[in-house]
This record gives sequence, structure tokens and C-alpha cells, in this order.
Amino acid sequence: MARFNRKGVTKILFAETIADLGYMPTLVEITGATDYTKQTAAVDGFSIENQEIETPDMESTFVAKIPGDDSAADSSLTFYEDDTTDTIETDLAKGTTGFILIARKGKAAGTKGLDVYPVRVASTSAAITADNEAAKIMVKFSITDRPLLNATIPAT
Repeated sequence: MARFNRKGVTKILFAETIADLGYMPTLVEITGATDYTKQTAAVDGFSIENQEIETPDMESTFVAKIPGDDSAADSSLTFYEDDTTDTIETDLAKGTTGFILIARKGKAAGTKGLDVYPVRVASTSAAITADNEAAKIMVKFSITDRPLLNATIPAT
């Protein structure tokens, strides 16, 4: 497989609802999701971490480990703030629930690499700085259930 740059390929979307209990969106749900790709300045988290369990024994001085519980990493999206509209602040207000869709390899039908995270907005905060940079706003998310990872974008 050829290497690629995520910028210009990966898409960041927010869907209010997904009908499937396993979080597999339909093409209509993907198309109807709000596309935040152009406003996204940074992505943090949106991954699964395993809390390994140490299993020492009397046989050895080496402490082996086994897989333990999975949990979601602290996750946030940082957006460029708009000086005329408050779309992000309104659409992603604290307490809002929905789904972050990350189409890692693009959102064309049949493409693998779709991750779907069920989320609740934990906070929305403006990043105030005197630095010479564009104004930004950070939205922190609580991932509320095990995400669907590496799905294929549906054809219908």
C-alpha cells in the first residue's frame, strides 16, 4: 500500500444519530453528517488504550502482563474559531450527544478506515492566547461506548 498524508484525505464528521446499534452508519447518515474537516486544526485522542494487568509469580523475577480493560483516551478536537458565526459552539455545546466519524482514508464508498466514536461533549472552550496565531476553540469529548473501528464506507 502506498503511503499518504492525512491532510487532504482524512475527513472529520459529526453525526447526531446512527440507527445501527453497532454504530455502522449508512451512506445517507455519513452524507448527512456535519463535515468539520476544514475547521479542524488538531485532533487528540480518539483511540483505545488497554490497561494491562501485571501477573507476577514466584517462578521468576520478570513481571509478565496480560491484557486488561480497554478504555478510550482523552479525546478532543480543536477548531478554528469563526468571528461571525458560532456554529461549533452551538452544534457541539456541552452535553450534546452524537458520533464523531473519522474517515481516515477518505469517505468514498468502499474505502476502509472508518472509525465511529459515540460521544458526549464534555466541554467547549475558547483557547485564548496572545500568540500570533488563528483563534481556536477546543471541544473535549467523553467516549461513551466501545467505538466501531476500521469499518468500510458503505456503498448505499
